[in-house]
Amino acid sequence: MKQFSLALVAFLISFGAAAQYKTGDKARDFKLKNIDGKKVSMSQYKEAKGFIVIFTCNHCPWSQAYEQRIIDLDKKYKPLGYPVIALNPNDPDQQPQDSFEEMKKRAKKYGYTFPYLVDEDQGVAKDYGATRTPHVYILNKEAEGLMVRYIGAIDDNTEYPDRVSQRYAEDALQDLMEGTYVRHGNTKAVGCTIKWKKS
Repeated sequence: MKQFSLALVAFLISFGAAAQYKTGDKARDFKLKNIDGKKVSMSQYKEAKGFIVIFTCNHCPWSQAYEQRIIDLDKKYKPLGYPVIALNPNDPDQQPQDSFEEMKKRAKKYGYTFPYLVDEDQGVAKDYGATRTPHVYILNKEAEGLMVRYIGAIDDNTEYPDRVSQRYAEDALQDLMEGTYVRHGNTKAVGCTIKWKKS
């Protein structure tokens, strides 16, 4: 019995780890509610070459600091085939500023050019292994499916955009478009911790 229990624990641990994406993994699609009330999935983007999936939110100072840079990423790379899809995974019971109604207000106020989806059951964030806001996952459409090619931060300077020396997300996108090896496959996401639902 003891051996069985240990084997079960080992299986559950390995299963949980597999659910958190690493670079080189195949990502599953999702279908979540956008701020306009309509469901959005990546399969709707027939012409896309990939996606800039960003877990973010309203209240976090780091997300706010990167807000314009996220908009700029979408404006620059959407025409090149890599649109931004933003997801808010936070539990609004813990952080009311991240409620669906507040999401709609913020997106309108700042002129979001991309979908801002609510991950109500936090299932997508758990699948991806997101832990922070913002947390970036760059996906590339390949023969095998949507492959994760970058995970981490947008760049190396949250506070001062004019002092950025490493543009991690843009470097990854440029590498993908040039068909070369992604030079920074993983960096450390810096931001607020995701507010998980209390069980």
